[in-house]
Amino acid sequence: MRYLLSNRNKGNKFDISLVLTVRGLNSYDEYYIVAARDSSLLCWEAYIMKKDTQCVHSGTYVDPETKGINTPIFTSSSFEYLDRPENVYPRYFNTLNQKTVIDKLCALENAEDGLIFSSGMAAISTVIFSLLKSGDHIVLQRDIYGGTHHFATADFDRFGIEYSFVSGNLAEIEDAIRDNTRIVYIESPSNPLLVITDIAAVAQVAKSKNILTAIDNTFASPINQNPLDYGIDMVIHSGTKYIGGHSDICCGAVLAAKNLIAKIKKFAANSGGNLNAMTCYLIERSLKTLGIRVEKQNKNALEIARYLQANSLIRKVNYPGLAGHPGFDIACKQMRAFGGMLSFELDDQKIDPHGFLRNLILIRPALSLGGVETIICAPVATSHAKLTDEQRAELGVTESLMRLSVGIEDVDDLVADIEQALT
Repeated sequence: MRYLLSNRNKGNKFDISLVLTVRGLNSYDEYYIVAARDSSLLCWEAYIMKKDTQCVHSGTYVDPETKGINTPIFTSSSFEYLDRPENVYPRYFNTLNQKTVIDKLCALENAEDGLIFSSGMAAISTVIFSLLKSGDHIVLQRDIYGGTHHFATADFDRFGIEYSFVSGNLAEIEDAIRDNTRIVYIESPSNPLLVITDIAAVAQVAKSKNILTAIDNTFASPINQNPLDYGIDMVIHSGTKYIGGHSDICCGAVLAAKNLIAKIKKFAANSGGNLNAMTCYLIERSLKTLGIRVEKQNKNALEIARYLQANSLIRKVNYPGLAGHPGFDIACKQMRAFGGMLSFELDDQKIDPHGFLRNLILIRPALSLGGVETIICAPVATSHAKLTDEQRAELGVTESLMRLSVGIEDVDDLVADIEQALT
């Protein structure tokens, strides 16, 4: 598809791809041209779209025949190969529906390239196995998604991959680095304790030692945080959560520079974690409302966190938007807003955790997070169920810890439901 730019005064038209090449830009999907100071090509100005506009417009493929507003669903698993620069095949991560989703995510994360997977764990495992070999070492933040933690402890040893778990503290991360360290893997805000890690500081330390960095950005979403802007090499998402946003699809993504994605793609094509066209369509549809969904979730979560903090039946609230949170200052520096996720500990001397969950009416005890509906879970029985008692104790995942994924409902209704469940 060709985009033409016209000088408002003189009517001259130029191919946008030429303009962006001259300007040193990589993609036209996240840019549009608003004015020109004269007729010279070099004087065109590219304006970066705001997040809500990127959500709606970036990446979309306009079919030249129908000119429909939405990207068509191309259900083919077989494509002609004559006179094409590359063979198109779903397992090669290069179908048009896959590319449109990646283009939109790249715009939102300020990335050069990316891959879309069938799950968040498919994205995580593919990144690690594509970049590490036997004898290599990876530093992982201790407080991360339980599935990632279990993946490391269950599978790394038999592949000869060495690993160290550390806190999000910069000094501890730096101390854990060895001569054979190849990746530092962090998560901020973390799951489920909402630990905040200084993204820029970690990236700086790693780069000084020629070590790659990866971050799970699921809790924040691209709306609230863009780690690549702070020097991180790879951003990973469980797209099942905020990117999907409606608790009805499963997917994952990794966004990075082109050279890194090319390395990851080689392994990805062999391991086969690709995504079908229908799910790609649903993701693209969901991404169009990501900005407005997350904005509402941000506001609701902050109000609920403040309510819980003032409630005598709650021992502790973990939410980076609270001034008393240990990572508040860093979160203010690297996040545009604080997200729709929080966790809290019930006073189990006064409130039975299981009874509290069963007493909720509007808020559903359920797996996953990031949907338009508010759900809650006890990580000890869900996201961190595969960990041992000792591992959970080390992380601070207790029986009374509740993880709340705040939706887009009226916040007064949500607070009222929590209030009645506590009585």
